[in-house]
Amino acid sequence: MILAVNYHYIRKDFNNPYPAIFGVKPTEFRNQLEILSRFGSFISQEELRIRIRNNEKPSSNKIEFLITFDDGLKEQYDEGLPILNEMGIPAVFYVNTINFENHEFSLVHQIHLLRSQIPSAKLYSDLSGSYNIFLSETEKTEAANHYRYDDAETAELKYLLNFKLSLSQQEEIIQQQFPLYFDQPEQIHHNLYMSKSQLKTLADSGYLGTHSHKHIPLGLYSVEEIRKQILDSKNYLESLCNTEIYSIGYPYGSKEACTDVVSDVAAETGLEFGFTTERAGIFNFNKPFLLPRFNCNDLPGGKSNTYSDLKASEIPVSYR
Repeated sequence: MILAVNYHYIRKDFNNPYPAIFGVKPTEFRNQLEILSRFGSFISQEELRIRIRNNEKPSSNKIEFLITFDDGLKEQYDEGLPILNEMGIPAVFYVNTINFENHEFSLVHQIHLLRSQIPSAKLYSDLSGSYNIFLSETEKTEAANHYRYDDAETAELKYLLNFKLSLSQQEEIIQQQFPLYFDQPEQIHHNLYMSKSQLKTLADSGYLGTHSHKHIPLGLYSVEEIRKQILDSKNYLESLCNTEIYSIGYPYGSKEACTDVVSDVAAETGLEFGFTTERAGIFNFNKPFLLPRFNCNDLPGGKSNTYSDLKASEIPVSYR
């Protein structure tokens, strides 16, 4: 079986007034890779592409890992890539092109930064009260399941932001709040995202993929907008890096964000496979545009170590 493993932030410390930006430290990243290497080997996105094209069913007798990163953060390049190179492990970095083409922040990162300065409970209260939007008990359960490494208040805040408030409502809040806490946005942007030259270096190694143009849950948008988000990103990266972009990591990656419509549109744009955030193993390629992908914390060396033995019989099968 193949286990895709996803990372976001990777930095030496996560010291903030409030817990909002979570990730792994470089030492933890190296340690987890060393642990995973005892269970199996690592493959590249190009190797995965070839197997999907040939419809080669993943072996049931061995484990293979594909390491992925989302969001195009500079710390992934500065802290993660040297470790990968030293250990001879390939990876794929899924980036949002709005950060590079338009030199804008992804809304999700501005929210992370704000949440590091404001308690989750206060921000949730302010948002829900301003827009009179509250989560049902069912939605609170969905929030807890999707954001399983967060406390209840934080999980509900994330769900409210990502799936209940419109993009315009979120942007309105950010425009009001962000300048109150951060007075050097250009420097913050420079420190947060990779440079264009770093994107080119990743592309030269075959390590680059799209995370769409904006970091939005594609499944909540029209077919036309989904197509635009994917194609704008794909075309920009191919032009900038003189390379072919053939895979996508969907922002958020939930069932709502990765519908069958999203899968169909991704196929129409010329991509060849895509990753959700469904926690499951890849046992076949029946739906290459809806491949599951584990949070790094689920696997050995992660915070929860949920699937400590990595036995095929214990790894969830995709519900797709």
